[in-house]
Amino acid sequence: MPETTESESRKLLRRLRDTLAEPGKGQERLDRITHIIADSMRTEVCSIYLFRDAETLELCATEGLKAEAVHKTRMRVGEGLVGRVAKSAQAVNTGNAPAERGFRYMPETGEEVFSSFLGVPIQRLGERLGVLVVQSKEAREFSGDEVYALEVVAMVLAEMTELGVFVGEGAALSALHQRSEMFRGLVGQEGVAAGHVWLHEPRVVVTNPIADDPASESVRLREAVDQLRLSVDDMLSTATTADTEQRDVLEAYRMFANSRGWMRRMEEDIASGLSAEAAVEKEQSTARARLQTVPDTYLRERLHDLDDLSNRLLRILTGQGAETGAEMPDDPILIARNIGPGELLAYGRNLKGIVLEEGSVGSHAAIVARALAIPLVINAERITTEALNGDPILVDGEQGVVHLRPEDQVKAAFKDKMAMQAKAQERYASIRDKPAETLCGTRVSLHMNAGLMADLPSLEGSGAEGVGLFRTELQFLVRNKVPRRAELASLYSTVLDAAGGRRVAFRTLDIGSDKVLPYMKRQEEPNPALGWRAIRVGLDKAGVMRMQLQALIRAAAGRPLTVMFPFVAQFEEFTAAREHLLRELDREERLGRPLPSKVEIGAMLETPSLAFAPRQFFELADFISIGGNDLKQFFFAADRENELVRRRYDTLNVSFLTFLEQIVGRCNETDTPVSFCGEDAGRPLEALCFAAIGLRNLSMRPASIGPVKHLFRKTNLNEAREVIDKARVSGAQSVRPAITEWMNSLDWNA
Repeated sequence: MPETTESESRKLLRRLRDTLAEPGKGQERLDRITHIIADSMRTEVCSIYLFRDAETLELCATEGLKAEAVHKTRMRVGEGLVGRVAKSAQAVNTGNAPAERGFRYMPETGEEVFSSFLGVPIQRLGERLGVLVVQSKEAREFSGDEVYALEVVAMVLAEMTELGVFVGEGAALSALHQRSEMFRGLVGQEGVAAGHVWLHEPRVVVTNPIADDPASESVRLREAVDQLRLSVDDMLSTATTADTEQRDVLEAYRMFANSRGWMRRMEEDIASGLSAEAAVEKEQSTARARLQTVPDTYLRERLHDLDDLSNRLLRILTGQGAETGAEMPDDPILIARNIGPGELLAYGRNLKGIVLEEGSVGSHAAIVARALAIPLVINAERITTEALNGDPILVDGEQGVVHLRPEDQVKAAFKDKMAMQAKAQERYASIRDKPAETLCGTRVSLHMNAGLMADLPSLEGSGAEGVGLFRTELQFLVRNKVPRRAELASLYSTVLDAAGGRRVAFRTLDIGSDKVLPYMKRQEEPNPALGWRAIRVGLDKAGVMRMQLQALIRAAAGRPLTVMFPFVAQFEEFTAAREHLLRELDREERLGRPLPSKVEIGAMLETPSLAFAPRQFFELADFISIGGNDLKQFFFAADRENELVRRRYDTLNVSFLTFLEQIVGRCNETDTPVSFCGEDAGRPLEALCFAAIGLRNLSMRPASIGPVKHLFRKTNLNEAREVIDKARVSGAQSVRPAITEWMNSLDWNA
């Protein structure tokens, strides 16, 4: 059989384009396509398998196999040779299919007489769409040119599937971007929102995958690449020498933009009959497929660079993207694979919700979303490939569920849920200025967590008595270089102004682990959560700590100043950090600058070791704030970034509550004020139990203050304590069932 030459590839693509332009239903088009491919490649069989769901492939069209098998033959990903292609996203080429590893005999297709098999993935930018197969009776492997030709055809089929060309009969043929879809992810920030999709990186749709004039397409590609190279050079020229991480990324961009191999492969794709855009996307899809299988972190980052660069090139070629003038909807729900804190802050509170394909509960995006009180769902797989700008969308940040293009009944149920929450917020607003005082007369101070100036307006509206935690690292995370002392002093002064005399507890720089500064060289550590972070970085990089402490002192300028040091694991770390602050106070006094009227120096208790520190620690600390998120993960030895274990251990576990009570007891012995800070403080049931074991200060996100205060004003802590004690005596692992049952028995209208 003669080899399939590049000119024959162009002929095949031209025939495909012509047949796709003819009227007909989806199934008719698929049938014509399989006939054309088999005829052009001189094979007895051509079959198209498309995904019915995420794990199942369905035979949707065939030339050469039994017609009755269409829409009946199905297989799981990884099952048979077709399933193997789908799983690996790599071609399978063999002259003896029955002898191949994993071969599955499907008698209903009649394929047993065909010895040769070539299968290639139908995929678009990492999205698996199906498998394209050709078979013949002659026992031989297909040539490299034939494999390449079939990959080019599969690329075109992927684009046509994207454009909805194959809408028609058959369960696997419904159009992309039209069905109602539900995505299950993870809770990044609680809350619910309804709105319309706004894509952070708008999807580029290639409407002309086949081109007649390879020479003009090559010229278009070269001109676009030249423009891309100039833009990368411009970015490099504006990057400062201090921005080493940024420069490393841009240098990688320039390396790829000038890569002869990348350019050669795209020109070969154009010679085979693809348009310039389709050639770029074909190589991008190949890189995405490699990305899924590369274990090396460095190589994965380089493939990410190539992926991002390809997106830039596609936008130059097509004129599509954010810069085309598309208008953000009035109720935008941001959809992205991932997003940096600076980019997210640029959107600000305009966003109603955020959905990410990647990310973690401790990521920079999650930190900013929590600071902005915007509902966030993370790890919603495939949503960037399915969503289009303007699609209606519902985000349930409490369940980690996203409804894209929802059905009417889902909309109605969601509307009812939002109405109930709005009604509850009205009820909370009515008690905003009232104390969080229980029926037994116990008063609990409720403070809010913050990290951005945008948080401060919530101080008045939420009913918070002050800021129990101001995260100072966000100002470092959103910049490309270390902020100046004067900038920080101005910001901290504005925070104190906005607080209107209420107490603000500034936590010093808490970086490391999941919070890596863009201009700081990342330390490769086997377990970053237990590594070089927070106070450890501050003590080792004393210059940065001193600069921040000076900024805080100058910001106070005669007002009270409250500073707490994060992740203190032992007494001497606290004394060393405290000495730094005292020295800076002496220095500022010598320089004649006004000192704070009062200084409180405290520590965050986030490691079990600090709970057993010498009594002198509790006597020396002006206050202690229990950092619940970290303390819980270390107490249970359960990484809070690991979805396999982070939900296994209950905050209301008897052991953990007993441990917290011991900390409260040690603080009471020395009259050291103690608070609980973290997500659990904002959950009403957990907050009630914390108050029942003796905690009288809680710090939480602003939106949680209303629900917590409402519950406190309706319950008796003495009764709650009795329930907790009985659960302990009974040997229960958690007090949650008992406390829930007790609350359900209360008369809430009394």
